[in-house]
Amino acid sequence: MKLADFDAVIYDMDGVLIDSEPLWKIAMENAFAKVGCHLKREDFQRTVGLRIDEVIKYWYSVAPWPDASTQEVEDMIIDGLIELIKENGEPLIGIPESLKFFKDQGKKIGLATSSYTRLIDVVLEELNLRSYFDFTHSAEHETHGKPHPAVYLKVADTLEVKPTRCLVIEDSLTGVISGKAARMYVVAIPEKTHAPNEKLILADEIHSDMPAFLKSING
Repeated sequence: MKLADFDAVIYDMDGVLIDSEPLWKIAMENAFAKVGCHLKREDFQRTVGLRIDEVIKYWYSVAPWPDASTQEVEDMIIDGLIELIKENGEPLIGIPESLKFFKDQGKKIGLATSSYTRLIDVVLEELNLRSYFDFTHSAEHETHGKPHPAVYLKVADTLEVKPTRCLVIEDSLTGVISGKAARMYVVAIPEKTHAPNEKLILADEIHSDMPAFLKSING
């Protein structure tokens, strides 16, 4: 990979910018327990990378609960997650350095996530990263979430960069498929609480963490 081949770098958010996957699992476990759906954190491996409305729809089909709407459960999860981010959120290793590096190299920087806009706002404010991003976009505004490529294509279009000139940084298989479907170059940095997924070889590159990826670029 040559950095000169790309005009934009597009980051996923959960598990890439912030170690939020464990926080998501806590918020979901708590919310589902309140409505009598006693799922365990390991159960949520099945829905990593999906939009939260799709996650709730999935679990309602598997283990329906009687006394709360899917919207009420969604609100409980999001509200709980926001509190957890404010209490515990911090950027993953190498993230501020990587954003500064790509910005200094003159690359446009985008964010394409399955998380809702209100979560984007909380994460970027709490981590003090907002100034690095030229455009952020949530799949909540698309008809289909990841693994559909729409969220990535929208970011590329807004940044006025051809998809083939975009470098994507992802952590999950769902996200990798989304980026590849958009015809972008995808680097996978697997989120550490995920079960190892051999299918991540679909990515163009796999690195253990952001510093390792930056070293590969500069090496």
